[in-house]
Amino acid sequence: MLKRAVLLVLILILFVAMFTFTALNTGEIVLDLAFFEETYPISVVLAVTFGIGVLFGMLCMTAFVFRMINERRVLRRSLHMSESEISSLRNLPLSDAD
Repeated sequence: MLKRAVLLVLILILFVAMFTFTALNTGEIVLDLAFFEETYPISVVLAVTFGIGVLFGMLCMTAFVFRMINERRVLRRSLHMSESEISSLRNLPLSDAD
């Protein structure tokens, strides 16, 4: 419950900051490529740049995530083999030590 409340407050703060930034920065930026020239508001350019950065960050994290998924699978397999070995050792009859 606390986690959701903190997340909601952070989202609200981010929304207020974005709204304030948009209201205070009404200037425009000219995007001039070799074959394309267009004028965009600063807030739109920064929002698109932020979105591209988020997507790039997700792309960079995929290798790490796949490595962690593979390691988890290997560890689960090892755990299952160890548990089955322990179970089979528990089922062995005890020999008398005379």
